[in-house]
Amino acid sequence: MSNDLHHTRNAPADPATTRPPQTPATPATSPTARVPRTRTGAAWFGICVAALLFVVLIVFMLQNTRSVEVSFLWMQGSLPLALALLIAGVGAAILTMVVGAARITQLRRLSRRQRH
Repeated sequence: MSNDLHHTRNAPADPATTRPPQTPATPATSPTARVPRTRTGAAWFGICVAALLFVVLIVFMLQNTRSVEVSFLWMQGSLPLALALLIAGVGAAILTMVVGAARITQLRRLSRRQRH
């Protein structure tokens, strides 16, 4: 075996000639690629947020169990503070949804009139 062959075989690799094969970046392997948002992902996120809010609501209700006197129009009664606040919050949410639905209906009618 000649000395030249032995020297060539053990020589350090030239970085300019020995590069790994380049493959195009695919969305799955690219570090900057984003996964597209889907309805399922949005639903999962919404369920997680709702579950956390329910935990907060349960803790709130367990900590506010003392009874309070409530009067509304002709109705009077006593009920736990947390329940009274929950009823008030749900009532406000329903009122907000009614006003929002009326506004959406108004905008849709206006949009239909402008198209025809």
